Amino acid sequence: MPSIAKHNEVITVIIIFAVEPEQQQELINTIVEFVEADVKHQPGFVSSSLHKSLDGIRVLNYAQWKTLEDYKAFLNNSEIQARGAAKLANFHLLDSRVYEVTISLPESADLTISPGRLIHLGEFRMKPENQSRLIELERENVTIALEHPDLLSANFHRSLDGTRTMNYGFWQTLDNFELLVKEPKFAPVREYWQGLSENEFHLYEVVFTETKEQKSKVKS
Repeated sequence: MPSIAKHNEVITVIIIFAVEPEQQQELINTIVEFVEADVKHQPGFVSSSLHKSLDGIRVLNYAQWKTLEDYKAFLNNSEIQARGAAKLANFHLLDSRVYEVTISLPESADLTISPGRLIHLGEFRMKPENQSRLIELERENVTIALEHPDLLSANFHRSLDGTRTMNYGFWQTLDNFELLVKEPKFAPVREYWQGLSENEFHLYEVVFTETKEQKSKVKS
């Protein structure tokens, strides 16, 4: 199974699609088809993990490649990119960037990305000159967030172009997630990024993973 590469032994690509709820499963099926037919066979491919947002309006692909050069070679393969563009022409690509992991806590956390796991993705968009300061504040405030009893781990990523950080958090259950956005003791988590970035989050379930060796999906 894929897992968060907290020591950056591979590179991470986070791809987010915006979608109408009635098209969410169609988009997932389309990406799975593209990954299985083309992407997984490319040199340097490590994994692709698809997530569906619980509100129905996002599909997230958390992909990993051995090196940045491998990923660039995939992007520069005009034949494969043309096939992908044709398959995904009816869907809206919202964001796609290369990341490295900057914070992963607690140290002992299970970072396996497997179907059925519940994810909170906090998206932070900023000017490149603000990214370093935001990462410092993320490091200072992550322990507060981890006081939530259902948050299993927090995994902050920074985009190599300087315009994003992403908090990919594993949750045991999302039943009490609202404590994070309402309870006073978590106020610093809701405030530290203000003035430095824009913030948005969605809640996801992992529905499919693919590696060179195997694939796995949520049973329907």
